[in-house]
Amino acid sequence: MDTILYVICSVAGWLAFGYKLGDLRRDPDNRVLRAMVSAFFAFAAGVTFAIQPVAQILEDTTGLANLAKLLAHAGVMAVAANSEILLLFLALPPAVAGRRARIRIIASTVVFGLLTALWATTLAADRPVRLVVEHAAEPAVAAYLVVYLCVFVFYAADLARLCWRFSQVTPRRWLRRGLRITAFGAAAALLYCATKTGYLIAYRLGQQPAGEPQIAAVLVTIGALAMLTGLTLPTWGPAVDRAMSWRRRHRSWRRLAPLWLAVTAAQPQLVLDGRAHRAWVALRDIDYALHRRVTEIRDGRLALRPYIDVRVVPAAGRVAEATDLDEVDRAALVEAAMIVAGTRRARLGTPVQRPDFSEPHDPPDGYPGEVAWLSRVSAWYTESTVIDQVLCEAALSPVAWHP
Repeated sequence: MDTILYVICSVAGWLAFGYKLGDLRRDPDNRVLRAMVSAFFAFAAGVTFAIQPVAQILEDTTGLANLAKLLAHAGVMAVAANSEILLLFLALPPAVAGRRARIRIIASTVVFGLLTALWATTLAADRPVRLVVEHAAEPAVAAYLVVYLCVFVFYAADLARLCWRFSQVTPRRWLRRGLRITAFGAAAALLYCATKTGYLIAYRLGQQPAGEPQIAAVLVTIGALAMLTGLTLPTWGPAVDRAMSWRRRHRSWRRLAPLWLAVTAAQPQLVLDGRAHRAWVALRDIDYALHRRVTEIRDGRLALRPYIDVRVVPAAGRVAEATDLDEVDRAALVEAAMIVAGTRRARLGTPVQRPDFSEPHDPPDGYPGEVAWLSRVSAWYTESTVIDQVLCEAALSPVAWHP
């Protein structure tokens, strides 16, 4: 299971690296992007070395035991350090951020040198040892893991703290979400460290608990995917907003179809561009297609006024009151009934004796409000049973009405 999870993390890491590398090529002087690309490369390379077949090939080729583990841990430290450097350049003046970043780079280099020295001592051991908790009885292995975990805890805790702190003050919605997801990933990394520390202590005390590789792989996967998502979210998150907005507008375009078909069938001269109502045009330019549909419905509603009998409105009001509708749905039902009555009479070609020349309902919130309102009217337009009840009610009014 751990091999599969590390493969998933590796693929995700290389995808994130390639995604942000394209941005860095367009803006090579951006320090934040440089730190992010470095972090993704370090993570992708480190987790790739953690994949057992890759690690075995590397160590068989070089003849150096535990080399893959050393490189994997180097990648972990590098991604944590670069993620923190990224946040520093986002939140602090360049001079201050640069100074703190240099301190972290120097500290990480020193720690990696110490880990390398401890790793080298394992090569001269009398018997083969691995840099894993199962071999924590060996002093060099225990020292290596303690140093690695201490540094990792420092970076993960600081990263979680900075991400959560900055998420409280940033006005950018997707950046705020990304920082909180990154903080969650850093918290998962802390849990990984706590679990590994518990196993390390247990093995040093002579116990032999099982399951550490699997638990570590799960926590690494959760933390890594969360951090990759959080760090890239501010870039691709707004595209999600645009996609959702397009989906809402396209759904409104479809919902308005019954109402538009009825109005333009009675007043076909109102259709100025028939292409706007074709599916492929709506896919390519939904703003234009939706605007044309709304405009033609509104124009058609005005053109139908001579064909709408004044008794339709009170009849619709009585039916709406009897069905206990709220104010908005009541107004939408009245409007739908007026349009049905108008389109039926318009097809006969003769205006009614007492037409309703009142202005159509003017919803609040401008154009979005207009789209939402007409969508609700269109929904009521398709409720033939209720509309027929309204028209029957109007037909029974004292003055004769011809549907």
